[in-house]
Amino acid sequence: MALHIGLNGKVAVVTGAGSGIGRACALALASAGAAVVLAGRREAALAETATAIAALPDAPATLVQVCDVADPQAVRDLFQTVFKQFKRLDVLVANAGVMDDALIGMVTPDLIERVFATNTHGLLYCSQYASRLMARSGGGSIVALGSIVGQQGFAGQSVYAGAKAAVVGVARSLAKELAAQQIRVNVVAPGFIETALTAALPPERRSAAVSSVALGRAGLPEDVADAVLFLASDMSRYVTGQVLGIDGGMRL
Repeated sequence: MALHIGLNGKVAVVTGAGSGIGRACALALASAGAAVVLAGRREAALAETATAIAALPDAPATLVQVCDVADPQAVRDLFQTVFKQFKRLDVLVANAGVMDDALIGMVTPDLIERVFATNTHGLLYCSQYASRLMARSGGGSIVALGSIVGQQGFAGQSVYAGAKAAVVGVARSLAKELAAQQIRVNVVAPGFIETALTAALPPERRSAAVSSVALGRAGLPEDVADAVLFLASDMSRYVTGQVLGIDGGMRL
């Protein structure tokens, strides 16, 4: 059976689509022909992503929707809008996330709530509504953004690591629950990726991180987006419940 990476006629939602990995994922899906719903908290940043997609050859439709995935009502509104506009959903890239570092003695209840609300609760909220729409369309693919830190841990990131480890548990459970509806659920787990967040790190910390990567360089958002595109497409039609590391052989 011939397979291809094309997503013509498909509809995808990307959360956290205003910058970094989310923007790269949105561009990759749009380049493959999918109509892309750009969701995030910063409307101006989402508009910039929409402009970048519009510049693509044969640019597909885009829809900008301001949404905080930690807010269940906002998530409901997002997917209601998707249904009204497109009547279907084929791909969810649950990328929105926050990372607040703190040694355990400095961790506050607010920090715990904020990190888990976006990174873990947001995945659950989005998957609940996305899976309903996908079931109506005959199936689909949910790709959740995890992290190498969620797999291996890191000092000062116990809350973030816990939230990202929970993403894996959620995704693997959903993979089993939703398989009968032909909905696949997988996780990509990036390592050290060039984003605005990592660019702000002190030079010595950045150098140490890059030196721990076996391939000898930091990853690019496009490195993650290519893996997401694979998992969103029919190229991965028999892949579900997996965690794919995108870390260049990083050792924490």
